[in-house]
Amino acid sequence: MKESRPIIGITMGDPAGIGPEIAAKALAREEIYRICRPLIIGDAEVMQQGMNIAGVDIYVRSINQVEEANFQQDSMDVLDLKNVNLEHLEKGKVCASGGNAAFEAIEKVIKLALDRRVDATVTGPINKEALDAAGHKYAGHTEIFAQYTQTKDYAMLLIYSDLRVIHVTTHIPLRRVSDSITKARVLRVIELADTACRTLGISKPRIGIAGLNPHASDGGLFGREEQNEIVPAIEAAKSAGIKVEGPLPPDTIFPQAMGGCFDICVAMYHDQGHIPLKMVGFRCDRESGRFESINGVNITLGLPIIRTSVDHGTAFDIAGRGIASADSMINAIEFAAKLANKRKK
Repeated sequence: MKESRPIIGITMGDPAGIGPEIAAKALAREEIYRICRPLIIGDAEVMQQGMNIAGVDIYVRSINQVEEANFQQDSMDVLDLKNVNLEHLEKGKVCASGGNAAFEAIEKVIKLALDRRVDATVTGPINKEALDAAGHKYAGHTEIFAQYTQTKDYAMLLIYSDLRVIHVTTHIPLRRVSDSITKARVLRVIELADTACRTLGISKPRIGIAGLNPHASDGGLFGREEQNEIVPAIEAAKSAGIKVEGPLPPDTIFPQAMGGCFDICVAMYHDQGHIPLKMVGFRCDRESGRFESINGVNITLGLPIIRTSVDHGTAFDIAGRGIASADSMINAIEFAAKLANKRKK
């Protein structure tokens, strides 16, 4: 009988961060193996260290090819890139070698997905400063995946519970955002939002569009981006049969979405979309000041392959202490498996 569980390629992230330990915690859960066949892409010695830090007792299997994996819960299959020297690795510190190791894992998992040797990809957290120090000049994962898959139209989607947020712009300076809000780009993101919701099982998506300016510009009092670019994109989307509303004041659209008014929100820039999602998905302990739980998943839309990711960074401040939450990694794996299964149908 043919195995139905999708193979999910999971990058370990920056070896100096929490990526290896949260991957270890996630793969220690029985339910992960019920929904997929997980394969770690990275360095086997780093993953063994991650196991030890997380307090997880699972055998690490170093393999060279996907076909060598056994996908059993009592062991972790690591496609071993052998690209980290533990003697020179310091947890919680930015270093070029860590950035390069993380990049090589991303590069490898993309190739595996394009070659259809894995059904979906999940990425652990990376540090942009470490990437840059290693000579890899990218703003983040999204841009790496776009270049290596030769994708021009793509967008970042964040999900936690019933809140879904897709971004028109992401990793660019605020002073450049206004020039990047064009009718063509906004319309394309609306189309991606509609397709994403349908893929996730929402047959008639209701899409809310955030304005760029305060109060969605109040009819042009606080800017012209709404009238000149966003409204024409909304009208074009409506003409194409997409159910869309806006532009709406950015400070009210997300509470409306949480109240059930919209299935997905279109945010104009990075923090406009990230802040509301992390407000509901992240839980911080008042006494310690650290995050007790980090929920949410990051999905790159428009790619020819499936890519989901944790919705947080490398957390160098707690790396190596075994206290990092694996919730977002688990969310990312679950969504990757769900999307892979839908693509197979």
